[in-house]
Amino acid sequence: MLTDINEDTIKVVKNPIFKEYASFYLDISRNFIQQVEQYGISFDKNPKTSIETKEVLNRLKQKQAIFRNDDKSIYNNFISPACEACAKSIGSVTTYISLMCHRNCYYCFNSNQEDYELFNNSKKDWKSQLKDIIKTEKDISYIALSGGEPLLHKEDTVEYFKYIKNYMKNVHTRLYTSGDLLDEKLAEELDEAGLKEIRFSIKLEDSLELHKTVLKKIAIARQYIPKVVVEMPAIPGTFEEMKQLIFDLEKLKVDGINLLEFCFPYNNVEEYAKRGFKLKYPHFKVLYNYWYSGGLAVSGSELLSLKLLEFILDNHLKLGAHYCSLENKHTGQIYRQNTISKAAWKNIIFSNRDYYLKTAKVFGKDISKAILAFHKNGIEDYEENRDYDFLQFQPEKIKYLKDTGIEVAISYNVTEERDNMTYLRELKVDYTTPETFSLDDI
Repeated sequence: MLTDINEDTIKVVKNPIFKEYASFYLDISRNFIQQVEQYGISFDKNPKTSIETKEVLNRLKQKQAIFRNDDKSIYNNFISPACEACAKSIGSVTTYISLMCHRNCYYCFNSNQEDYELFNNSKKDWKSQLKDIIKTEKDISYIALSGGEPLLHKEDTVEYFKYIKNYMKNVHTRLYTSGDLLDEKLAEELDEAGLKEIRFSIKLEDSLELHKTVLKKIAIARQYIPKVVVEMPAIPGTFEEMKQLIFDLEKLKVDGINLLEFCFPYNNVEEYAKRGFKLKYPHFKVLYNYWYSGGLAVSGSELLSLKLLEFILDNHLKLGAHYCSLENKHTGQIYRQNTISKAAWKNIIFSNRDYYLKTAKVFGKDISKAILAFHKNGIEDYEENRDYDFLQFQPEKIKYLKDTGIEVAISYNVTEERDNMTYLRELKVDYTTPETFSLDDI
């Protein structure tokens, strides 16, 4: 068993050197929270939401919902194979023609993307980009076209998928769209161009007429595109509206709905404040500079997503539903960073659970106890860090420390490339003891 070290659990750590070491990461977390709250939005530290979330999670497990990617992704009935590939971000690429969009969603995070100003007003040379992907990326199986709104460039979009069909065999292609600009002629052209999956975004704040219109567009796509999915954020306070939408999608025989954890994209704070939203706490399991620019999860979105999955199961609907948490968006980055690097790290293991590089550490007065226990078992492959007063070793050796009273830290790490060199960067530590630890925990 591992204990996440936070403001409440730090008191379980008795070793003063260990506690001081762990407190360094708590200081980083506090500073991060303070910086975020300067935007004018606060974190929801009321335990009621997290307690209810755990209760629904337990019920979903009993009802045999499928938990994957270290429980960061949960689904029933159907999940797109592209979503499964996303966990490791291997063989999967998402591109865009431009970031132009005719919509103005307050929760959009496109402005956080690199080169937003440039491609909000112009188009990429998408053909050259695809040529580069073919040359540099190995074993590509999934390619997505996102935006902005790709269908603002209808001809480019059709030609984009035709190009993939002609030059990249056995690739699963998908298109993200609001659906506003789709018609039957275009749906037929996209089908002929080899589009395998289309994902519609539905904005619940739209009028009833607009909802009816997009449902008609979905019905058109159902006639031509092999897989039709709705992908949208699960916005707290919309449970009844979402239930009705789910019934509508069931009638249309849509393959599935991807429920994204709703996020605050570090802008439009006034819109979030007037709706009374707060941020999920704790913010991340592991605080890091992630590539995915969606922002920070909003409190209550996860709970709503899980309740909707349960609603679908309880009503025996055929519609697939997939809860994609913000944490689920991050795992591909960690996997790539920690597997593409060829650097070999002493006393470090790769976690097949969450893809971090992990090691065990003991501190201060516990170092001599650990060395004595290791020597009794003929173990000498450990290393001592005198600067920070810890002993580092592979987690599998924790079992030799039973009955010593030693407290153990499990260290989470990533590799980073800087100045043409590979570095190992520690991000956090968890707490465990030899008596409660299992290798399955990491």
